[in-house]
Order: sequence, then structure tokens, then C-alpha cells
Amino acid sequence: MADAVRGELLGPIRVLRDGVELPLGPPRQRAVLAVLLLQEGRPITFEALVDAVWGSRPPAQVRNLVQKYVSGIRRALGEGAGPRWTGSGYQLTGLAIDDLADRRALLARAVAARDAGDLARADALAARAEALWRGEFAEGLAGPVLAAERMRWAEKRLTVLEIRMEAAVLGGRHHACVHELMRQVAAHPLRERLVWLLMLALYRSGRSADALLTYEETRRRMARELGCDPGPELRQLHQRVLRQDPALSPDSSLVS
Repeated sequence: MADAVRGELLGPIRVLRDGVELPLGPPRQRAVLAVLLLQEGRPITFEALVDAVWGSRPPAQVRNLVQKYVSGIRRALGEGAGPRWTGSGYQLTGLAIDDLADRRALLARAVAARDAGDLARADALAARAEALWRGEFAEGLAGPVLAAERMRWAEKRLTVLEIRMEAAVLGGRHHACVHELMRQVAAHPLRERLVWLLMLALYRSGRSADALLTYEETRRRMARELGCDPGPELRQLHQRVLRQDPALSPDSSLVS
């Protein structure tokens, strides 16, 4: 049955039939399948598929390769799923990016919970969405489209992380967030929202000097690498930490 087949791209590509992972063939064949999955049921022309997988310099025998990989995908997926030629392009049927659909649904519920003021539930739902990731998006597969999607999804993951960290810091769990925020700021030192959250978590943990030092390190790095100062939200938080603003205290929700 088609509904027993599950496709996943939030990590190395995999397809499960009745919970058993299917062998999907060599890397280029898996890249073709990943690009077809990204169409979400829409057909893709032969030329667009070649551009997505090989870029502007495909091999001379690329038409034979595409036909070979499409046939290999059909054999791998078995009955009820696979690519078919529609006359205008290849269309994948019977298979979708199910982990992505699950993630979207969980994040929609998380946003609704956040908007309703239920930060704990929002964080729990966002954590469930994050747990669906098994690695980088379509990890290990080459191709211009997949590389661009990988970067786009890395950004999306950071945005979700910021939402989770904000819910935790504003919800009174600032102590538990400090080390994770330090790790994320070390990996993304110019991402101002992460720096803002780290400064607030440090301040609420009784480490105002470390919060000020974090700001100063960020200011120097931005001046050196970008030739600019931090944005207004980060500068404002810096000033509020300097004057020990009571609204920043752990028992206050008046942060912004």
C-alpha cells in the first residue's frame, strides 16, 4: 500500500516501507530521488532535473544516466511508488517527504501554543519537531539544488532553535540554556538574536559581567568582520544590563 511508504529528507535520504529501510542505490540515484521528492508531486522537466543534480556541466551520457537512475528508483521503491514520465517531465507518485510534513504540523502547533501564551507547550512541540532531524538536509548528496536547500534548511533550524531558546529563557529556564546558547553563539557569532538570548540568560543567572563581555566581543567582531555596530535590539539590551534594569530580572516578563 502507498501509505505504508515513508520518505525522509531531514538527514540522509531514506525511504521506509512498513518500517523497513529500502536500499536506494548509488549517490547520484539518491540525489535524483531527493530532487524528485522536493517537487512535492509536481513534474520536473528533464533539463531542470539535470541542472538540479549535475549543474551546468553534466556528463555527455547524462540522458542515459537519468533513465538508468529513474529505472533504479522504480525498482527500489517497488509497487505503488516511483517516478513516471508525464509528457512534460518526471513526476514522483506514491511518495512524499513525510518527516517534513510532520515537522510543519508540529511547528504550526508550536506557533499556536506560543501565540496563546503557553510557552512550555510551544517549546515541547518545537523540540519534537527538532527531534525529527537525523543530520543535515539530504546529507551527503551533491548537486546545486540540494546544496541550496541544505543551506536554507540550516537557516530554518537556527530559527526554530532561537524560538525554543527564547521560550526557555523567558519561561524561567535561563540557567539550563546558558551552555547551549554559548555553544550556538560560538558556532554563529554574528547571529544577533542568539547573542541577545545569551546575554539575557547570563544576566538572569547572576552573570552580568559575562553578559557585558559577550556584547563587547560581539561588537568587536562585527566591527572587524562587517564594519558595523550591533543592531538596535542588542545595543538596547546592553544599555539595560549596564543600568541593571529591573525589567530584566527573572521574575519579570517585561523584557522587550
